[in-house]
Amino acid sequence: MKQLIILIGIVLIGVQTGFAQKKQIEKDTIQVAGICEQCKERIEDAAFSKGVKSAEWNKDTKNLVLVFDRNKTTLRTIETRIAKAGHDAGTVKALPADYQKLPSCCAYKTQQVGH
Repeated sequence: MKQLIILIGIVLIGVQTGFAQKKQIEKDTIQVAGICEQCKERIEDAAFSKGVKSAEWNKDTKNLVLVFDRNKTTLRTIETRIAKAGHDAGTVKALPADYQKLPSCCAYKTQQVGH
């Protein structure tokens, strides 16, 4: 009886593993507005959420390189999180209220020099 229970457990684990979703890891690049290292930290922090493996923003090119699992998040969701942090991201623009929360040194729309 004990062997039968163990055998059923092994079979169930095998079936569960067979139905698990395969990871769909994708790499994508989007333009994100910002001007300084403080912006970089804010942008990368906002990009990280469930399914995001890496997020690296370059302040010179304004490119954010993302590696993420399409089964857990979407590019649109990531862009929306960044816009909520005050930065225009891809096709999603930051709302004026979110942009105004940025420190004055990070006001990329007025083209101030970053710190």
